[in-house]
Amino acid sequence: MSNLKLAVEVVRAHNLLPKDGQGSANACVELHFDDQKFRTTVKEKDLDPFWNETFYFNVSNAIELQNLTLEAYVYNINNKATNSKSSLGKVRITGTSFVPYSDAVVFNYPLERGGIFSRSRGELGLKVYIIDDPRITSSSAGPLPNMVAAPPNSSSYSSLHTIEEQLPLPPQRVEEGIPDISGSKGKKGSRRTLYNVSNSNNEQQQQQQQQQQQQQQQHQQPPFSMQSHQTMQYGVDEMRGGPHVPPGVRMYPGSSSQPTDFMLKETSPVLGGGQVVGGVVKRSEKKKSSVYDLVEPMQFLFVRVVKAAELPSMDPMGSLDPYVEVRLGNYKGFTRHFEKTKNPEWNTVFTFSKDRLQASVLEVVVMDKDLIKDDFVGIVRFDLNEIPTRVPPDSPLAPEWYRLEDEKGEKVKKGELMLAVWMGTQADEAFSDAWHSDTASPVDGSIPLAHIRSKVYHSPRLWYVRVNVIEAQDLVLYERNRLPNVHVKVQIGSQVWRTKPVQAQTANAWWNEDMMFVAAEPFDDHLVLLVEDRVGPNKEEILGKVFVPLATVERRADDRIIHSKWFNLQKPNTTEVEETKKDKFSSRVHLRICLDGGYHVLDESTHYSSDLRPTAKQLWKPPIGVLELGILNADALTPMKTRNNRGTSDTYCVAKYGLKWVRTRTITDNLNPKYNEQYTWEVFDPSTVLTIGVFDNSLIGEKGPANGTNKDIKIGKVRIRISTLETGRVYTHSYPLLVLHPSGLKKMGELHLAIRFSCTSMLNMMSLYSRPLLPKMHYIRPLSVAQLDTLRYHAVNILAARLSRAEPPLRKEVVEYMTDADSHLWSMRRSKANFLRLMSVFNGIFSVGKWFGEICVWKNPITTVLVHILFSMLIFVPELILPTLFLYLFLIGAWNHRFRAKYPPHMNIRLSCADSALPDEIDEEFDPFPSGRSFDLVRMRYDRLRSVAGRIQTVVGDVASQGERIQAVLSWRDPRATVIFMAFCVVAALVLYVVPLQLLIVAAGMYGMRHPKFRHRLPPVPVNFFRRLPARTDSML
Repeated sequence: MSNLKLAVEVVRAHNLLPKDGQGSANACVELHFDDQKFRTTVKEKDLDPFWNETFYFNVSNAIELQNLTLEAYVYNINNKATNSKSSLGKVRITGTSFVPYSDAVVFNYPLERGGIFSRSRGELGLKVYIIDDPRITSSSAGPLPNMVAAPPNSSSYSSLHTIEEQLPLPPQRVEEGIPDISGSKGKKGSRRTLYNVSNSNNEQQQQQQQQQQQQQQQHQQPPFSMQSHQTMQYGVDEMRGGPHVPPGVRMYPGSSSQPTDFMLKETSPVLGGGQVVGGVVKRSEKKKSSVYDLVEPMQFLFVRVVKAAELPSMDPMGSLDPYVEVRLGNYKGFTRHFEKTKNPEWNTVFTFSKDRLQASVLEVVVMDKDLIKDDFVGIVRFDLNEIPTRVPPDSPLAPEWYRLEDEKGEKVKKGELMLAVWMGTQADEAFSDAWHSDTASPVDGSIPLAHIRSKVYHSPRLWYVRVNVIEAQDLVLYERNRLPNVHVKVQIGSQVWRTKPVQAQTANAWWNEDMMFVAAEPFDDHLVLLVEDRVGPNKEEILGKVFVPLATVERRADDRIIHSKWFNLQKPNTTEVEETKKDKFSSRVHLRICLDGGYHVLDESTHYSSDLRPTAKQLWKPPIGVLELGILNADALTPMKTRNNRGTSDTYCVAKYGLKWVRTRTITDNLNPKYNEQYTWEVFDPSTVLTIGVFDNSLIGEKGPANGTNKDIKIGKVRIRISTLETGRVYTHSYPLLVLHPSGLKKMGELHLAIRFSCTSMLNMMSLYSRPLLPKMHYIRPLSVAQLDTLRYHAVNILAARLSRAEPPLRKEVVEYMTDADSHLWSMRRSKANFLRLMSVFNGIFSVGKWFGEICVWKNPITTVLVHILFSMLIFVPELILPTLFLYLFLIGAWNHRFRAKYPPHMNIRLSCADSALPDEIDEEFDPFPSGRSFDLVRMRYDRLRSVAGRIQTVVGDVASQGERIQAVLSWRDPRATVIFMAFCVVAALVLYVVPLQLLIVAAGMYGMRHPKFRHRLPPVPVNFFRRLPARTDSML
């Protein structure tokens, strides 16, 4: 029986609609979830009621939790005797917003209308979280009219609190303090939690058994998963390969001037689901449908070495240090050895690519580890023609005992080896943790296998930490004969901010300054605050310290007010977080600290960000689709190192989208590696970008690091914007890997990918184009551009530090290259490219002016006469002006539909000015920051110029992006946006034709001059639609 519960804390409501005819309301909240209903008490004559009541719902099916919905209805009770009620509003919370208790915060949900003809206003404060504790049972599910709690002096109220005191609450439970915004007093009641009372001994025994089971399952997989995982499967007939047909194609009409070698190439590979032709999978009648269908099926020989029994002794002392060597041609794989045991257990899996098989016999040899020469113990041989084939989802092949043979092929008296040998594909569940022959290091066998295996990483959840330093009181100064010059230094890890120095006339100081930091879960660092007194140039004396664990800081998901707190200053020599003694007198500092979960922590540029969701999980919306990526292979890679007097590379791929990073296995000693690995992401917003990078593993080399710097070398990357992908189509293209080196632009090879975007709800996707691009807090309490740049820099450093500690590690240079950490630095080449982009946007205006000039000079008399006739018609019938304009735009979009791009855009060297950059400009771009010039004065001026020019470069790029978005409306680069705009044009043409123009002009003027009370802080729908249109920034190199 599952102990999973959904806890709902009904905290308060604010600014409700009066319903009783006397300017007030008798409010209560009714909760509906999974066929269960509960109701709070009735707060009479109160438009800002406080409840602070907690209810627990049973979750019948944890797997379907994401598909369930919590509904909270706010009612006005008109008559208690008849239980008549009227709606004040409702709140709907989907299952994807349910979070564990540690992530839950109180969030004020705006009330929606309960019916078509009802009205609503105000907010409802709820705290919703999931708990799995057998000691807590669900709330009593009695009839709703009887759910009204009794007054505090009743016996039922006392019994409820008695039970609450006996049952412990979840760990780290903190009472949420809700500010009284209205300024009224006495409204905030005590917190009440409802529990079910059980008098049966059998039920108590069941609860004890459930508690024991819960303790045993603490380190196991949770009963539910917040993300859906797809099983990789193959059909029996889906293992056949096929030839590639790589016809070259052009990206878009404007790319014809780009060299053919740097363009996309469309391919028609035979994948697991069939051959891809024109974006459609042509399935054979014999083939079965498969989930793992975006990669080419590869055959592998699997060898599972389980254990050995009763091995013979090889030393005179009777000891044995056994290990197993698996041989197939020139490939050899080794298990670890055990000391002094005759019954070892390895449970190790080896895989050998069928394309590289160099022998017809598999040999599994048991050896005895020795100091001088390892001794032969026994061998088991297999004929490759007699090995069975296994296809998932078949059960794993059962291992069998095999008697060891000597070198002559005769059975030995003692010794058995348990093995399982079969032929399979990369869809086999043993593939990810196996030793691979194509990833084995040809030089250094001491490299851990974990550093070359494929892995999936999840980025840590990043939070913005807002620290408001208000004031300090009763400071103890070391020198009393001068005025103190006091400032506060706040530090989280490597992030340090200081307030402005204040010359205090007394022992008190006032600042009231806000500071923003970035922190990652789990919170390892503490917030350290130092109060310092500047006693001289570059000399400060510490007056006191404050240590605040970030795990204890209050979290919020909106802009509600956070209560400030006083912190006593510890002694300057304190180095750890310790409880301060309650002295009669001590210095203290006034702070307001919170974790802002309503923002999206930017770790990438907003032009090609892969995730736009806020930090707080309860604000996440359901996914709109699924993105599937098949990393097939790389061709003609440039050698990154020398081995045996020939060039070679040891490459792996990294893909990033949202919080999920994936890394393929490292293919060693191969310039044409085949990965054939498939990954899946949930898509929450189409205006995001998938990034795939190729790197050379620096751990594999002749002696030590291959490149002498112990850094993985970048080979190239690919960006793909989701909004440019058509739903359901399979894109199979070979992308050129372009990298700008100090010597110039180089093509490092090609990367073959298969991509498919599947949409779960087209209506939900279309509605996203009318919503803000970033979370609401970015518009209600916006951060400055300088703050965002600084916070992004710290976010990338934190992300790189966390991922570099994984196994295998994602190195810092990989994370920085994937997130474009240095894209804001000055570059003459990028500045020229942005200027040319801006000029191409204005070319349309210049063309219209040139065309009008030709009309005026009668260059084409027929065209001039038609323009005169059209102009006369519009003058005499002015109501046709706007309908004609929108119909003309609609016709342009319909005409451009034939020329729309059939494939996602890629890096354009002409657009990036990479092919025309001068050597001095490239040298300037690769000059480190700060500059390495020899003269100090020149270095200072040069760095200052680069910083200022970097800002200008960003502004020019942003202006160019706005113009490119205008061009993208009818260019079918984002087909969904073009369809929306074309539909709007038709509707607008009809409305403008029916409604008089004068009335529309008056309405537009009145709307533009409306009162500030009727304005919203969020941007309007047209602005949201415009900001979601794709620009050509993702094609910039």
